[in-house]
Formats: sequence, C-alpha cells, structure tokens
Amino acid sequence: MTAAILHGIVLAFGLILPLGPQNTFVLAQGASQPSLMRALPAVAAAGLCDTLLILVAVFGVSVAVLGVPWLRIGLVAGGVVFLVVVGALLWRNSGSGSPEGRANGALSARRQMAFAASVSLFNPHAILDTVGVIGPSSLAYGESERVAFTLACIGVSWGYFLFLAVLGRVASTIRGVQRLLNRGSAVIMWGTAVYLASTML
Repeated sequence: MTAAILHGIVLAFGLILPLGPQNTFVLAQGASQPSLMRALPAVAAAGLCDTLLILVAVFGVSVAVLGVPWLRIGLVAGGVVFLVVVGALLWRNSGSGSPEGRANGALSARRQMAFAASVSLFNPHAILDTVGVIGPSSLAYGESERVAFTLACIGVSWGYFLFLAVLGRVASTIRGVQRLLNRGSAVIMWGTAVYLASTML
C-alpha cells in the first residue's frame, strides 16, 4: 500500500510540475484576484478536471475515446480555439500591477471555472499523459492498492494547484508580477495552441 501511494505521489509530481496552460492559468489567477479565496474557483475547477482525467485513465474509458480519429481531431481543434481565446483574455486583462489593475483583470468565479476547465479538458497532452502514464501504471496494483495509487495522484494534483494559487497571491505583492504572469500565461497558451494546430496538419 505504501509503495503504491509513494509511486502515485512521485508520478503525479513528475507529470504536473512542468509549466503548461493549466498551471500558468491557476498561477495567474492567484496573482490577479484580490484575495486567495477569490482564486479558489480556478483551483477547484482544475482539481476536479484532473480528478476526472485520472479516474477515466485508471478505468480505461479514455483509451476507447482516443481511438476514434474524428473525436481526437475535434478534441484538438476545440483545444486550439479555447487556448487562443483564454490567452487573448488574459493578455487583455493583464492590468497595470496596481490593486486597481488587479481588480479590473480578475476573472469572475464562473469564468475562472470555465477557462480552467477548458485548458484542462481540451489539452490533448494532459489526456495522453494520464492515459499513457497514470492508467498503465495503475494496472500494476491490486484493487485496494490501485485506489490508494489513484487517491495519491489526485491529492498531489489538488495540493499543487492550491500551492500555485498561493504562490501567485504572494508574488502579486511585487510590482509588475501580476501583469508578467498573465502575459506569460497567454504566451504559453498561444504557443501550445500553435503546436496543437501543427499536429493536425
């Protein structure tokens, strides 16, 4: 049981640490919102989406989904559109770095959840990571150990997103950081969109 939990923790950290659209969005919201509590919708949406992807990977349903070519193309196309739109919104709402700028650039709870879900569920790389790594890794364990492994992966995901929001909030006290985070997040999203679009050519 302990080995399964440690395996899940290490594996989840390895997959979630690289900065991608999902992580940078949560980080940027932590910096943009006037308080940490106001950034929690982004944390919750990202955590719930990762939980869904992990559960689907462990139970193997996504393998069948990704085996349908037109569905995979639709997923990638949808991901490109959402990344471009969210990136543009973050760039436009980057603010001036002042409290007033942060207030103007902060997204509502509904928008936070919608955009966090879009950069989570419309990211084929995240899906392929969970399906190709977490799913097969879980097969090495029996039923109870597989549950422990899955919960460890989910726990790391939620903890890391909360950490990113806190980090963004702390960094926002430094002049200009909020603007830099939002614009950096936008650039990463646009870069990911370009790469995803190239995979369809």
